[in-house]
Amino acid sequence: MENELITKKDLLEKTGISYGQLYRWKRKKLIPESWFIRKATYTGQETFFPKEKIMNRIAQITELKDSLSLDELASRFSPLTVKNMTMSAEEVLERSIASRASLDLFLKHGHMERMFHFPQLLSLFLLDQLLRTGKMNVSEGEGLLQVLETHGLNNFEKNSCLYFIRKMGVPFFFIVLEDSEVYFDEETHTVAQLQLQPYAERLTAIVNGRSFEEGNGEGKTNG
Repeated sequence: MENELITKKDLLEKTGISYGQLYRWKRKKLIPESWFIRKATYTGQETFFPKEKIMNRIAQITELKDSLSLDELASRFSPLTVKNMTMSAEEVLERSIASRASLDLFLKHGHMERMFHFPQLLSLFLLDQLLRTGKMNVSEGEGLLQVLETHGLNNFEKNSCLYFIRKMGVPFFFIVLEDSEVYFDEETHTVAQLQLQPYAERLTAIVNGRSFEEGNGEGKTNG
C-alpha cells in the first residue's frame, strides 16, 4: 500500500508558492520536517512530499495566512502547544470530543482518574471516530486502546499511521512510522487507515476552541 509522493518541483508548480515560502513555512514548523523526504533518483538526490498531506496543508496555510500570523498558524497546527494541558471528562462531552458511550468505554478500560492529558484525549478521539463509522465494535475498541496506550501515545508527532485490519474475521491494530509502505496478503482487509498527526491537529483545534476543517486527507475507512 503505497502513499503517493510529489516532487518539490511539481509541488511548487501546482501550488504557485515559491521555494522561499516553502522553506520559511518549514522553519516556522507549519510543515513537519518528516514530510521532506530525500530520495535518490537518476539525476541525484531529490526532495519528495506525501502528496495529499502537503497539498492540504499548503491549501490551509494559503487560506489562513492573511488572517493569522505564521506563529499563530504554527500554534494551530501543532499538538505540542497543548501537550501539557488536562481536560475533565465533563469537558470532553461539552466540547464533543467523544460521545458518552465512547467515554464510558475509555473509562472502563482503566482511565478512572477522569482528568485526561493530550495523548489520552487523542486516544479517546480516535476511539470515538472509529466507533462512529460503524466499522469497529466495542470489543475491537478495547484492542485499539491497548495498542494506542502501548505504542501510540508518543508517536503522533512522527508522521505515523494507524492501521485497522481484519484477517479471516480477526481484528488487528498496528502503527507504522514515517510513511513506510505496507503490504498485505489477499486475505487481509484494511478496515481503516488513519494518519495520527492530522487527527492530533483537529483535536488541538477543538481543545483551543476553534473549528478545524475535516476532509483534510487524514485517513480513510473501507467498507
